Amino acid sequence: IGERIQLNLADNSLLTYDLYQPLDHKYEDDITLAIVPGICNTSESVYIRTFVHYAQCHGYRCAVLNHIGALPTIPVTTSRIFTYGHTNDFHDMLHHLCERHPETKVVSIGYSMGGNIVAKYLGEKDKEKVPNLIGGISICQGYDGIEGTKWLLNWQNFRRLYLYAMTEAMKTIILRHHHILLSEEAKNTYNLNEREIISAATLPELDDAYTRKIYGFNSVEELYDWSSCINYLQGITLPVIFINSKDDPLIPDPLLEPIRQFACNQNKVAYIEMAHGGHLGFYEGGLLHPNPVSWLDRSLVSIIGALVCAHMETKAPE
Repeated sequence: IGERIQLNLADNSLLTYDLYQPLDHKYEDDITLAIVPGICNTSESVYIRTFVHYAQCHGYRCAVLNHIGALPTIPVTTSRIFTYGHTNDFHDMLHHLCERHPETKVVSIGYSMGGNIVAKYLGEKDKEKVPNLIGGISICQGYDGIEGTKWLLNWQNFRRLYLYAMTEAMKTIILRHHHILLSEEAKNTYNLNEREIISAATLPELDDAYTRKIYGFNSVEELYDWSSCINYLQGITLPVIFINSKDDPLIPDPLLEPIRQFACNQNKVAYIEMAHGGHLGFYEGGLLHPNPVSWLDRSLVSIIGALVCAHMETKAPE
């Protein structure tokens, strides 16, 4: 059972993250995993809960960011929710986490949209990172929002259906918090057209009608370009592992070429590409009854151990 922590941010937004303590205390190192879920996901999502419990059993503390607006039981207090590329919420969680546990070392882990947020954050040069942060892992993300959207708009591998589902999930969040996000004050302040928001059939349409206006971007293209981690990778200074699968229905092969090229020329970056795994799948076992703990869960714990060992070696006295 985790502890739900609430933070009142500088812009009056209410941010929550769930903190889970290690279940196995035989490990000497104090390591915390700072986890950013995928779009519309939270600490209550099944794949997050499965990994958190597995990591706890291996001696890790876990802190899971709950995207603003995604938890139905937590109110939205300002006229914004989470986005694909805004990293401030993750930044604030990390600083609060390290104030509570100043001696811990932190490995950041992001799934899908969360993978973009983690990678972008690690590459941003305008934010003062906590010194506790020792590395990151980014899983099943597409790196480039502009190019990725082009692929999502076609029907190959049923991408358009996935896009529809994500759009409806975002609209559900907006409508759930309608009294704040679409209040008369918000509509007047940001020039929002409620009918355009409700009728949006794709994420680009929704972002054009809502997200870009809330955050002051002139166009969706400008928002996506600013949000995409591909434009921040050169700023990464910590060890980072990127993981993708070749059969991911949301992320076709052309979107993976930039990260392949980038990883080839970096000493602190590794890229793992699996033949199978889908989008955050990586299940093992029988077809009807796969193992609850996936290949990804087990591999992440191994990779985290390697990142910790590498960090200890660099800090060890000669």
